Amino acid sequence: MRPTAPLTLLVAAALAAGTLTACGGGSAADRNTVRVAFIKDTNNRVTVRDDYVRLVAKQFEKANPGKKVKLIPIQASENDYYAKIQQMMRSPKTTPDVVYEDTFLINSDIKAGLLRPLDDHLGTWDAWGQFEATAKTAAKAQDGKTYGVPDGTDTRGLWFNRKYFARAGLPTNWKPRTWDDVLDAARTIKRKVPGVIPLNVFTGKGAGEAAVMQGFEMLLYGTGEHQLYDPGTKKWVTGSKGFRDSLRFIDTVYKEGLGPEVSDALSPNIQTNVVAELLPEQKLAIDLDGSWLGQQWQKTGGRPWPEWSRTLGQAPFPTQHGEPPGKVSLAGGWTWSIPQRSQQPDLAWKLIETFQSRQNALEWCVRGAQIAVRKDVAADPRYLKSVPGIGFFTGLVKISRYRPALPVYPQVSSAIGEAMEAVTADDSAPEAAAREYDEQLKSLVDGRVIRKP
Repeated sequence: MRPTAPLTLLVAAALAAGTLTACGGGSAADRNTVRVAFIKDTNNRVTVRDDYVRLVAKQFEKANPGKKVKLIPIQASENDYYAKIQQMMRSPKTTPDVVYEDTFLINSDIKAGLLRPLDDHLGTWDAWGQFEATAKTAAKAQDGKTYGVPDGTDTRGLWFNRKYFARAGLPTNWKPRTWDDVLDAARTIKRKVPGVIPLNVFTGKGAGEAAVMQGFEMLLYGTGEHQLYDPGTKKWVTGSKGFRDSLRFIDTVYKEGLGPEVSDALSPNIQTNVVAELLPEQKLAIDLDGSWLGQQWQKTGGRPWPEWSRTLGQAPFPTQHGEPPGKVSLAGGWTWSIPQRSQQPDLAWKLIETFQSRQNALEWCVRGAQIAVRKDVAADPRYLKSVPGIGFFTGLVKISRYRPALPVYPQVSSAIGEAMEAVTADDSAPEAAAREYDEQLKSLVDGRVIRKP
């Protein structure tokens, strides 16, 4: 999402004050030092990413005598992190040499000229052939060039409480075939297991991209081909029945009291509440969410919950009426990229190769409960035994879709979040919210729209 002016000022102040912590020596102009910027785990008790990056840095220094890795861990919310790395990459004096990029915003940085294409390196890198084709597209720009190497992906599906399903007379190996199956299960839970929230579907502006991607687009992508953006015409879609139906699903969840209280659903803290409280405290029966939740419940996670693998089941989210392929998943993830103003681009590439060696890619997926994007890692027994449910979510990679890889997407996402919030808060009917979105969309994309009734 676009950083606001206050965010930009905050970033500049933080950089001037030297508040970005790092280890190792060197400056941007030090020929023997490669600088790495990445998002630090926001929970100080969880150091999975920090520990992994340090592990790789030590490997790199040992394998390359005389070379140093300077770590720049940035502890911030994701939106603040995006703003900080963009500010850093604008100057040769502050730019890192390797940067951890969310696929959600990587195309904005590509369009702004902040990243280098990696095709020359990828063309001679044998390991690139091990990466899933869908994952390779995550960092590919409209110019056809690739600007990052993914370190994992994520998929999405339904988490459900087996105990509550058994109590409600629902199958504990639940596999809903349609949206109506999902809603009917939630209604049954509401009747037969009082006091439990039947269904969580993230919504509104507070949850940001979690609501748009894990909530709305999981619905929309199951209503037909190219209901958001039409790659054939290179135009955004308006007037879509799938868009209206997706808003109607959200409307049904909150009008019928199947979801959390509206004030809770629209809170910016809803994601944290779901994973840290509602699911482990068994206050929620069904959750449409991501593959990574189990990471938080492991012994090393932020909210250890030993019983989770016996309590929760997973099911694919269905297409609207059971249309082929019968299930929907969206994929996201992060990449390692090289800023355009990097002072040590060759050294930076060597470090990316180290991050994405087979051994280190496996280590990261196991430690971070990531979904593997390398085929050899996905087939490794250690990976397949790493976290309960990993096989289920890995199986969704092949049918998973990515969001439109376009610089304007974050603004479109924001407009979708506004439409969701208007419906959830009962400020607008789904049809009115969809019309408002269509008008806003035309402005955002300079009229490059196509109508699909």
